[in-house]
Amino acid sequence: MEQNHLFPIFLKLDQLQVLVVGGGNVGCEKVGAILNNCPAARVTVVATWFAPEMAGIVEGFPNVTLVEKPFSCGDIFGKDLVIAATADRDLNYCIWEKSKAAKVLINVADTPALCDFYLSSVVQKGNLKIAISTNGKSPTIAKRLKEVLNESIPEGLESILQHLHAIRDRLKGDFSEKVRKLNELTSVLVKKD
Repeated sequence: MEQNHLFPIFLKLDQLQVLVVGGGNVGCEKVGAILNNCPAARVTVVATWFAPEMAGIVEGFPNVTLVEKPFSCGDIFGKDLVIAATADRDLNYCIWEKSKAAKVLINVADTPALCDFYLSSVVQKGNLKIAISTNGKSPTIAKRLKEVLNESIPEGLESILQHLHAIRDRLKGDFSEKVRKLNELTSVLVKKD
């Protein structure tokens, strides 16, 4: 059976420089996803034109820069992540080539073979964030699982997280002892009736 061997990580996009190439529907979707997850993300969007929705998506986000021009190799300089989100397959491939040559991680929208990373479907309840990946096989399944998790995770979980954080800070003992005590306290969350 095939396995998903992706390594899940959470990136601090407010500490990285992100380039999105493309100002159409896909570019809007990617920029919106980035800002929904990290409003302080530092994003540069390069495109020869921008869909009218893009202005609304980036309004109120001073760390987002829209640059209306064709993509050039220099756009990658100083960037940590690149997302190619154009409707032009040849241009997306060119962006992939330039990103790989610059050793910058890249995601080419709707082209899993040219992706170093995928943007996941995300469930968020306060400080709890769960990323869902189908290894590029079915974003629709990820979307449905997101709906299920959103409905089943209680809204009050943020309060529990805050209390556990305060308890963790007051616990005495070595790391193993702290983990044991926290596991004991949180066992109620996974007990079956």
